[in-house]
Amino acid sequence: MLSIRYSKSVEAAREAGTPLVALESTIITHGMPWPQNVETARIVEQAVRDEGAEPATIAVLEGVLHIGLEDEELEQLGKATDVMKLSRADFAYALAQGKTGSTTVAATMIAAHLAGIAVFATGGIGGVHRGAETTFDISADLEELAKTPVTVVCAGAKAILDLEKTLEVLETRGVPVITYGADRIPAFWSRESNLASPLRLDTAAEIAQHNAMRRASGLSGGTLIANPVPKTDEIPAQTMNAHIEQALADAASDGVSGKAVTPFLLGRIFELTEGRSLHTNIALVVNNGRLAAQIACAEAARAMPAV
Repeated sequence: MLSIRYSKSVEAAREAGTPLVALESTIITHGMPWPQNVETARIVEQAVRDEGAEPATIAVLEGVLHIGLEDEELEQLGKATDVMKLSRADFAYALAQGKTGSTTVAATMIAAHLAGIAVFATGGIGGVHRGAETTFDISADLEELAKTPVTVVCAGAKAILDLEKTLEVLETRGVPVITYGADRIPAFWSRESNLASPLRLDTAAEIAQHNAMRRASGLSGGTLIANPVPKTDEIPAQTMNAHIEQALADAASDGVSGKAVTPFLLGRIFELTEGRSLHTNIALVVNNGRLAAQIACAEAARAMPAV
């Protein structure tokens, strides 16, 4: 039987009808070093609360699915080593075998849907890796977006990926890709890529209205909201592209593959940017948390009966 444990604050929010925002935990275990990982997690949680919603950081701890983490659980996860990085393929395995694992975008979407949470904030989604025409390396995040009805707020796909092919796969799967307040798709650390956004909306209320219309139309799957990093925190695309190419070359020469690729590249880019990429990563995650909370509150307002 699936065991779900809600943190005290999430349980209180559920009872009070406060909107909830799901947050992933892979960024804590694989995306940032200690102690910035836990510091950032707490900053993002507070940003969500400041906008009127309650954060629910999701992880699997010793085979129990946690929807929201207590302070001591968050700190323990931030310091832990050899934590599984869970996606759809190994999510049930970790639960059945009593393992501890952090949740990727795909696994967080699954868990959020199980818990009745409709909005999720992350840094960047996975996508089609460069060279996927020979490696077939495509993130399960894309398939999950096509299946699971959760709105995912991100700063675009991670710029280390093939952004054009990622958009093509999302279009084929029928996933709406909406850029918030801009006409071009953001590229994670950079506000703009060279790709036009398929769709644009400028307010959280418009996004909530869009989601309501999708449900009314019987359309399955999730919605991807691409939220550009604040201008003061971005690293221009031209600068980042040179660092990404160098990191990719280093990964290839070191024989890095599979789930190890993304953490390796993020670590190498941190070195190449002399830490600037981490600052930008933190800023964009906080920015996404704010927007996700605004969307969750807008959806809750639409659901309230008219007086």
